[in-house]
Amino acid sequence: MSKVRDIKREDILKAIEIINSNPELRKKRTSSTYDLIYNNNMYPPILVLSEANKLKGGEELLLSDFGNSIELPFRILHDLGFNIVMKRKSQFKEFLENQFPEGSGASSSYLQAMDNLGELLNQAGQLKGSIYGIEDVQFFNKLLEEVKIYQKDTSSILYSKPKSYADRGFYSASLSKYIEMLSGGVKKVVRKEKTIVRDKDQEYFTIKAFTDSLEKSNLYFDPVLVTRFVTSLVTKPFVLLNGLSGSGKTKLAQAFVQWICQEDTQYKIIPVGADWTNREPLLGYPDGLNATMYVTPDNGALQLMLDAQNNPNLPFFMILDEMNLSHVERYFADFLSVMESNDSIKLYTGDVRRCSEGRGIPQTIQWPNNLFIIGTVNIDETTYMFSPKVLDRANVIEFRLDVSDLGKYFALPNGVKFTELKCEGKRMSKGFLTMSEKVTKTSDKVVQEELLKFFTELSKVGAEFGYRTANEVLRLINQLSYLDYPEMYQKEGVKKKDIINYRIDIAIMQKLLPKLHGSRSKIVKVLETLVELCLINAKDFDIIQGEQNIDNIKYPISYAKLMRMYHNVIANGFTSYAEA
Repeated sequence: MSKVRDIKREDILKAIEIINSNPELRKKRTSSTYDLIYNNNMYPPILVLSEANKLKGGEELLLSDFGNSIELPFRILHDLGFNIVMKRKSQFKEFLENQFPEGSGASSSYLQAMDNLGELLNQAGQLKGSIYGIEDVQFFNKLLEEVKIYQKDTSSILYSKPKSYADRGFYSASLSKYIEMLSGGVKKVVRKEKTIVRDKDQEYFTIKAFTDSLEKSNLYFDPVLVTRFVTSLVTKPFVLLNGLSGSGKTKLAQAFVQWICQEDTQYKIIPVGADWTNREPLLGYPDGLNATMYVTPDNGALQLMLDAQNNPNLPFFMILDEMNLSHVERYFADFLSVMESNDSIKLYTGDVRRCSEGRGIPQTIQWPNNLFIIGTVNIDETTYMFSPKVLDRANVIEFRLDVSDLGKYFALPNGVKFTELKCEGKRMSKGFLTMSEKVTKTSDKVVQEELLKFFTELSKVGAEFGYRTANEVLRLINQLSYLDYPEMYQKEGVKKKDIINYRIDIAIMQKLLPKLHGSRSKIVKVLETLVELCLINAKDFDIIQGEQNIDNIKYPISYAKLMRMYHNVIANGFTSYAEA
């Protein structure tokens, strides 16, 4: 790589002009796998880079100058914004490998039949050059009809080469597969370090299927809590699980990812260190002593992001355990930014670098839409509070235990059976991703009116919310309308007419209250008003006594939280969402 100069996009464009004006340059410089596409013309990537390198005063480049890796020149051009497509034969091979079971030999038989067909058509004078060089689908449709006739004709050249009709049958069969591939269009290809073939037999995603699996595995979680957690994930790919140490935050996250993932490489559980002061523990850093190397984190976070990019049809999960053991803004700032902007994170500049395993590391990395971040949070003297910037971008779910929860836990059989969970939901992974792509917001006027009431009160203590939060509240309530289920509400004693209030309650608790904190003089009056907003009729309500009639509580989850915050501020002079 020392021969490769600092090539810019304008250098590539000039190199393309040189190749256009001198076609002789293409001789003996063809590409076997990829082509660079510019203005509907194809160019060998290494030839283009070689000419650009010479423009910068460098030498001619060969594949050996890139360590005999086709990935490195591909990445350079891709990062400069050029469209790289796989050559037809390579594209057909990959298409066949995704169509047939690994090890069956079917894909190689179809590919060989296509090669033989092209060779025979050239001998018969019906084709000049590679059969993979033709783009016209109509040509192949017509050829398919002719081949079906010729492969039965004993006088035909197509009859003589194969040993049996079964072998000859591959001609028409491979053509049919090739037409099927062409009909899908030329797809932009990202060079994959590892591709996971998604289970094709996909099912509609339901939370009930997950809760049933939890039951079988001897794990108990409140169905409402599970529904809040999963719905939050498909609403926004950043969820914080806050609460009592040992209350099952990490275990629920671990259970869900093991249930829905088909391979262990789709998730990482990463313990956050108290010494995380920058992004290096998650994204690594360029080696200052070796200009060709990039140091990747041992926890696998960066590789997980790259795998997610390369497998967009599968969900990937990063579980950051004890996320606030260090200042979140210091090590997570890049993630928070690109999560909203859909921009890319710059890893380094200059020449392309490789990790210690020999894999090329891109200069920038896009935020994968199929990557979900789950953070677990404990609040004590060893941890740090979250800033509004972090809370604003996440759904915050509180874990609390009561007497009934402990009673159900004691009644469970001994031992958790994770084998009852592992990959049980993999057939729903596509449905899960499809749900996460929904951007529909509820248009319910009742919801909008309630948001305005809470905004008015929260603004009095500087805890008001912006457009982002309002949008995510509307999306969360809409997603709940798709994913919650009747049995969940029956167990909670929620009547059908009150279901919309229950959904609003969940949204208030997770999106509006987490930023709420302050001293007694600042926050008491606001807490009193917010508690009253959680009631159907607050005319005779006494906050000291609390509401005795549970049927009068419109938002029970938020009401209970606000009452704890109120009693906390009265007793201690200060309160916050995290500590109440």
